[in-house]
Amino acid sequence: MDDAQLQTIWQQRRWSWGPSHLSEPLAVLMKHSLGKKVRQLSKLAEVWDQVVPEHIAQHTALEGFSRGVLTVTVDSAAHRFQLHTLLEGGLRQAIRERFGGPLNKIHLVPGQICTIDAAGSQRYDL
Repeated sequence: MDDAQLQTIWQQRRWSWGPSHLSEPLAVLMKHSLGKKVRQLSKLAEVWDQVVPEHIAQHTALEGFSRGVLTVTVDSAAHRFQLHTLLEGGLRQAIRERFGGPLNKIHLVPGQICTIDAAGSQRYDL
């Protein structure tokens, strides 16, 4: 190998210390990974609002959707029991039919629900 070829190989293999833009990997992440999950969760949220009775839906929050499992936070044991009873009574099947995607399980977890008030600050419903 001559000196020019070695110089070219060295330049191709050396570590680049130049600035890199954070937006490039984030754009790929948003487009391929998060975009599909956001679309599925927004579709589930629409179906959830249509099917679940409002007096129970206001005490729930859709937390995530992964591998066919919808995770729902419920703020009290009483509302969790009511929702569980409705799901076992046919509400789960109605959600599956309207969603049209892979919905294998609905996991209910206890927790607090944070809402945003008119001023834009966080408010917790207990």
